[in-house]
Amino acid sequence: MSDAAVAPPAARGGVDTHAHVFAPDLAFVQPRRYTPAYAAGVERFVAHLDAHGLAGGLLTQPSFLGTDNAHVLAAVARWPARLRAVVVVDPAIGDDALDALGAAGAVGVRLNLVGLPLPDLRAGPWPALLERLRRRDWHLELHREGRDLPGLVAPALDAGVRVCVDHFGRPDPAAPLDDPGLRHLLAAGRGGRVWVKLSGAYRNGGVARGHAVAMEVTPRLLDALGPERLVWGSDWPHTQHESIVRYDDTRAALDQWVPDARTRRAVLEDAAAALLRIAPAPDRPRAGGAPGARVAGAGRRAATAGVPHVRGG
Repeated sequence: MSDAAVAPPAARGGVDTHAHVFAPDLAFVQPRRYTPAYAAGVERFVAHLDAHGLAGGLLTQPSFLGTDNAHVLAAVARWPARLRAVVVVDPAIGDDALDALGAAGAVGVRLNLVGLPLPDLRAGPWPALLERLRRRDWHLELHREGRDLPGLVAPALDAGVRVCVDHFGRPDPAAPLDDPGLRHLLAAGRGGRVWVKLSGAYRNGGVARGHAVAMEVTPRLLDALGPERLVWGSDWPHTQHESIVRYDDTRAALDQWVPDARTRRAVLEDAAAALLRIAPAPDRPRAGGAPGARVAGAGRRAATAGVPHVRGG
């Protein structure tokens, strides 16, 4: 599969832009707060897509797998016309390793910084990584509490990199509209190079409060960024919230956050296609293990022992 952008039309039927795949027998990194005891397989995820009439999905490397992206890329290899991946890399990764990841279906790099020291993206190995992302037109996915987002979003945008922020920007559940991170996103997003994921609302204060936060925040995001810069994600399999959240719940919630059908279609289709530079279409899984083995090898070559990443979701 080529890393080249796929031309429009948009992803008809919609794209789930935030989900994870993993298995309990994989090698997990240290430190971590979450260790899955079950498998979240790509076939189950694709079944959810089919049940909701969704064309494709974006698989996000779970933080407890660190920089070994082999499993997520093997999943993409099973469904190459429907899936893409956001990977986790050592910031010192080179061009060849990034290109191998891109050839295997990666379209972005994630920084899950929850519970970790904040990096200075203007120093050390980070400017070189940002330049590599800019040249490939990959996006940088950020997961961090809203109060810390300004120091992460601004350097990335200044470097010419497109940015996607997880889970509504993780605003303060007690006062989301006053959150400095949300205010920064509303301002920076008017430049057209920031996407925000309408995903994981329950991570912002629990199920009930998180839904209320989403109802408060989404109209502001729509006004500032427009529907073409908001994407929806299920956050499947809802790590650490598996017993209280179902895939169906997350899709139904979008209809409440974005009640206008035309606007919702722009979120599900046009915004996702623009972020991922693809137009996913239905496809059949490839039979046999050879494609997965090829991608797994590419992922392991690119993976290095780098910045520790923790937390699921």
